[in-house]
This record gives sequence, structure tokens and C-alpha cells, in this order.
Amino acid sequence: MRKLFLPLLIILVNCSKSQNEIQSADASVEEIIMEDKAPVNKSLLINAKTDDPSSPAAGKADTLSRKIIKNGNMRVQVGEIKKAQAQVNEVLKRNNAYIQKEEFQNTDVDENLNLTIRVPHKSFDALVNSFSDGIGSVLSKNISSDDVTEEYTDISIKLANKKLYLEKYRDMLKSAATTKDMLEIQEKIRGLEDEIDVAEGRLHFIDDRVNYSTLNLSLYKEKVRSSTTSRIGFGSRFIDSLTEGWNSFVSFLLGLISLWPFFLLIPVLVFLWRKWRTRKNK
Repeated sequence: MRKLFLPLLIILVNCSKSQNEIQSADASVEEIIMEDKAPVNKSLLINAKTDDPSSPAAGKADTLSRKIIKNGNMRVQVGEIKKAQAQVNEVLKRNNAYIQKEEFQNTDVDENLNLTIRVPHKSFDALVNSFSDGIGSVLSKNISSDDVTEEYTDISIKLANKKLYLEKYRDMLKSAATTKDMLEIQEKIRGLEDEIDVAEGRLHFIDDRVNYSTLNLSLYKEKVRSSTTSRIGFGSRFIDSLTEGWNSFVSFLLGLISLWPFFLLIPVLVFLWRKWRTRKNK
């Protein structure tokens, strides 16, 4: 009986030990989550000043800087689209910029070349000034700056906490005693890895928008009634006008025909109205 009791006792002790480890880790993660939710004075982290360059505060002060996203929209009227496009390409080369998206529209009234340009943050102002000076006449210009330092700092702090907790769970997985404990720990690890991927993706997106500003440039050329329209003679225009008039008349006639159910109601309404007037007079 003692031989049977001792193995059972050992198993129970190991199970309770692993369960206590999971509970203690859960308590740790709750503390980390509370730290994530707690308000953080991010200005102290950004503007931190210390005399000891080896201190953690100094390291954070060096790595954290202002995160400013610059965006702009410009509409420029030009004489020739192709010539203006060549000038734009020269400006892009000088400022190490590139075209992310290009769209061209050609209508009877005007021509439009819409460009989405990505340019290094430091060259953004020089690029805008180059387009304002030598390309054509600026019809509209809108420049905006968005400070995302607070969002970036908040995500960075939470990301660091999640990575620390992920390492704790991985250490626990190595010493898990039962299959149930292993599955629970693996599920928590998967959840943390997904959250870390999302946070890192957001940080990469912010870094990309900070390092490379975006400018939406629209080159506009208004067409003059000269080449094609002036060649059309009076006879052709007269025939086109007659055709358009006839088409309008047919459309109007078909519209009236489509209302025939309402026309059938008119005699009925007149009959009822006269009958009502007769009874009223009597």
C-alpha cells in the first residue's frame, strides 16, 4: 500500500507545482497588463535628461525622438503634361524620391496626371518648393504634419512588456509536467505572438510614414477648343443638333408613354369629382 501511495503523492505534488507556476505567471501578466493600461508620462521618456549616459533613462532618451508624419497635396496647372512630367522626374532624382502610384486621365476638357510621391522626410520641403517654382502655376497646396510620438511610445512600451512575458511562458513550457499545462501555455504563447506581430507591424508602418513623407501631386492641363472642335463644319454641327433634338423628343415621348397607368386614373377621378359635386348641390 505504501508503494502505491508514494507514486500518487509525487504525481499530485508535481501537478500542484505546475499549476502554481501557471497561476503565478498569470498574476505576473495581469501586473504587466495593468502597467500597459496605466497612464505613462511619455514626455518624460522623450525629454529625459541624465548625466549618466550608461543609465537606462539615457538609453531611452537616445532611442525615442519626435515622430512626425508629413503629407501634402498639390495641384499644378502646366502647359504640356509630357514636358512637366520630365521636369518632375528631374526633381525626384535630386531629392531621392520615387513615384509610388501614377494615374493619367484624358478628357475632352482637360488632361490630368496624378502622382503619389514618396520622399525622404528631410527632402520633403525642398521637393514641394521645387514644384512650386518651376513646374507651372500652383492652383492649390495643402501640407499637414501629424505628431505620432505618443502613439509610437505607447506601443513600444506595451510591446516590450509582451516580449518579456512571452519569454516567461517559453521558460514555463520547458518545465511543463502535464499535457494540459503544455496546451494552456502554448495557447497563451500564440496569443502573445499575434499581439506582438500586430504591434511590430504598426511600428514599422509608422516608421515608414515618418522616414518617407507622401505628396499627392496633380498636373493639370486645360484644353482649348482649337484643334478638333474647330475643324468641325457648320453642316456637321447642324446635323448633330438635329439628331440630339430628335433623341430628346423620343426620350420625352417614351417617358410620357411610361406614365399610361396614371392617365387611366384621370377619367375615374373626374367622374368621382362630378358625382360628389352633384350630391353637394342637391
